[in-house]
Amino acid sequence: MARRRYHKKRKLPEDPVKVTIEAFTHDGRGVAHVDGKAVFIDEALPGEELEFIYTDSRKDYAEGKVETLLTESPDRGEAACAHFGRCGGCSFQHVKDEQQIVIKQGLLAEQFQRIGKVAISEYWEPLIGPHWGYRRKARMGVKYVAKKGRVLVGFRERRNQFLAEIESCKVLHPIIGEKLMDLSAMIGQLSIKDKIPQIEVAIGDQDCVLAFRVLEPATDEDKEIMRAFGHQHNISMCLQSKGPDTIVPIDGEPEVIPTYSLPDQGITFRFKPAMFTQVNYEINRLMVNRVMQEMDFNEQDRVLDLFCGLGNFTLPIATKAGHVVGVEGDQPLVNHAKENALLNNLSNVEFFAADLSKDVSDQAWARQKYNKVMLDPSRAGASDVLHNLKKWEPELVMYVSCNPSTLARDAGILVNELGYTLVKAGVMDMFPQTGHVESIALFKK
Repeated sequence: MARRRYHKKRKLPEDPVKVTIEAFTHDGRGVAHVDGKAVFIDEALPGEELEFIYTDSRKDYAEGKVETLLTESPDRGEAACAHFGRCGGCSFQHVKDEQQIVIKQGLLAEQFQRIGKVAISEYWEPLIGPHWGYRRKARMGVKYVAKKGRVLVGFRERRNQFLAEIESCKVLHPIIGEKLMDLSAMIGQLSIKDKIPQIEVAIGDQDCVLAFRVLEPATDEDKEIMRAFGHQHNISMCLQSKGPDTIVPIDGEPEVIPTYSLPDQGITFRFKPAMFTQVNYEINRLMVNRVMQEMDFNEQDRVLDLFCGLGNFTLPIATKAGHVVGVEGDQPLVNHAKENALLNNLSNVEFFAADLSKDVSDQAWARQKYNKVMLDPSRAGASDVLHNLKKWEPELVMYVSCNPSTLARDAGILVNELGYTLVKAGVMDMFPQTGHVESIALFKK
């Protein structure tokens, strides 16, 4: 039997190190170099001179935290949340609200140039909405801590797996964000308080649903406690024993299916609590409006919407285009998209389930022609499906992304390999106070 090697963890320097921050990472950390090694420092801004303490050191990079700030960037602001720095939910609160989206646009440009070898010659005006209380979808952790004598509800601490001890969350919609202590106290009364690992939060335009993942069945007394809490706070309380399809209301309570709307297109979506939807409704509406305006759909258009989810773009497009095909890898989402098409009386739209990371050339929908294509992939991007554009021959490709690095990579494929021109690109403030960058780009043949 081969002997297992154990590597002794390298002891970190204890003394503060003075550096000047050179740049930003894609997740909002400052970058400096010490003895040729990159150091990623939380809450540090480009141009600032500071002293930092090492928190980790690897062969190729190190991590640190600010010990003393010697000079301040004009972009620096005061964090509005008392839990910032401990809770890992936000990483950008040290940046002034109005500057966050400016910085993210700079990150997008840098990624396009460095990764995709594509220059952005024209920008859309950033899409901006509320900076606080905007988040309507979340998965919160739950942990009963006997030593503290309470249940923690919220998000992980920064850079570790422990739940942060927080009393509120300013980015969550207030119906939940301001009730974390109430939730904690309620769960603390349950017999299964140590058997609830997470809560799925789903807040629609009108309704709020909480799905409690339970590792053991709730007792009748537990259900009564949860029912009373739900009635008091106007929240639909559900239990989830296994996967997302096991989410059911507390016994005797009606099933509440939340909805969100796109008023300018007259579209309403119904969705289940664990299904993916955009977390920021205000920005989502502005984003859909931008797509509709820039793509200028008409009755002659045959449109393909890839990674379509519930049909967030597919259905509004169908109000203008002649025919729309939506493709998504998750079958339950496809089923729900079909139901939403019926709900909105749209008959010129089809939905198909397909793994877009694999060869789809043998599928009937993939053998057709489309003059416009919409892409809204996960963080992994859309590189696996882009080669199909040669067969579909679209004149316009609109790409919405939650990861600027994979968008930049795919922009390089579209421009440098497939012959498209980047018309315009921009950022959207979908996730204020965090390092997440939501972006959009239009390509033309």
